[in-house]
Amino acid sequence: MPDPAASRELSELPLEQLVACHECDLLMQKPHLRDGERAECPRCGFELFAYRHQVVRRSLALVIAALLLYVPANFLPIMQLNLLGQTSHDTVWSGVLGLYESGMVGIAGLVFLCSMAIPLLKLLCQLCVLLSIRWDIGRSYGLLIYRMYQHLREWGMLEVYMMGTLVAIVKLLDLADVSLGIGLACFIGLLVTQVWLETTMSPHQIWEALAGDDLARD
Repeated sequence: MPDPAASRELSELPLEQLVACHECDLLMQKPHLRDGERAECPRCGFELFAYRHQVVRRSLALVIAALLLYVPANFLPIMQLNLLGQTSHDTVWSGVLGLYESGMVGIAGLVFLCSMAIPLLKLLCQLCVLLSIRWDIGRSYGLLIYRMYQHLREWGMLEVYMMGTLVAIVKLLDLADVSLGIGLACFIGLLVTQVWLETTMSPHQIWEALAGDDLARD
């Protein structure tokens, strides 16, 4: 049974001093953390949030690296296929065009959105949010853009496209001469950078920084 005194004490605190567990919905007073520390739910052990050192600077570096990898990952050859004397260079963009020209317009549009458009839009949203924090400008727009980014997170499916590409390469090895291109290395680098960015860009610190907490902008 919940403690009535503790519940009454929590209800008297301002909202910015409270935090709720995403797993078991336990409401508790937000702990004060230093760099490198993390808060866990006392009931279920779920990580509530963590404070990472220089989160904005590190996230900015990763966003810029991902944007630099984006163009070669999507437009340089992922593999070269040599079948019956005919050679073709396949890229992510040529795959979208191939689906479109084959009459599979819906699938082509879905692949374009999930593997090219939405990942780029996510990176641009992250860049705008981080710059608004770093330069201390347009925080209200930063809040709006970060909300948009949270809705886009589930639609960027580079890892699914990556698995599909690897399966296709393995199956083609018995049918044709396949050589891997620099585009595949860039695509893997882009995927790893985005995963690294997701773990580095602490949502709790970003929300606090957008709300005006100077301590969260380092």
